[in-house]
Amino acid sequence: MIGYFPSLPSAGDAVAAVKTAGIVPSALELIDSTCLRAVDNWLNLGLPENVNVMLLATVDEPGSTGEELATRLATIFETHGGSHIEQATDPKQIDTLFLARRMAYPALERLGPVLTEDICVPRSAVPEMLSRIQASAAKYDVAIANIAHAGDGNLHPLIIAPIGDHAAKARAKIAFDEIVADCRLLGGTVTGEHGVGLLKLDGAAAELEQRVLDMHQSVKNALDPNGTLNPGKAFPHAHTV
Repeated sequence: MIGYFPSLPSAGDAVAAVKTAGIVPSALELIDSTCLRAVDNWLNLGLPENVNVMLLATVDEPGSTGEELATRLATIFETHGGSHIEQATDPKQIDTLFLARRMAYPALERLGPVLTEDICVPRSAVPEMLSRIQASAAKYDVAIANIAHAGDGNLHPLIIAPIGDHAAKARAKIAFDEIVADCRLLGGTVTGEHGVGLLKLDGAAAELEQRVLDMHQSVKNALDPNGTLNPGKAFPHAHTV
């Protein structure tokens, strides 16, 4: 099923309400207006105008149980401002409803290089985290699109920085550092599935604390005493023998 919401926080409230209701959908995905417009402008899907966020949900329970859960999800969506709510059971219909989610990333890439990262917060904190991402985007004047495995609290703030705009890239880094810090303040983790990479090293270090970092360093030193494997990255200070 899908539903459209007037704002990121309202969609986040619906996600939190699904958790509170004890419903565990097999998928609960979020796509914001930047992604929706990018997809619609590219593929001409005829998505509704004047909507800011789409939530997509699936339930796997068969028969009347699945129908009851779908009805409860629809009620939750509507209660939190959802509109244009649609349900489908045929696989082809479901594929059509999920097309915007599948094509969001390639559609965004048409607008410029996309900084692809992720953070993860408790599902109850999804509304607040989405609000803070919006605030960081406005504060630092950067374009941030949002896709999320919202049912897991796994959020993907996708920052778009035009090619050659070094000032925008610098602002994007500052904005992302703030997003990572806010994630941790809300009881989250710096990554839910994409790994730490390079951009989130400081956030990961703050989250793991020194004792865990020392353990990682010990493993690194044992396997790579000369510091020849991927040098200068996560463990730039590995000692040599």
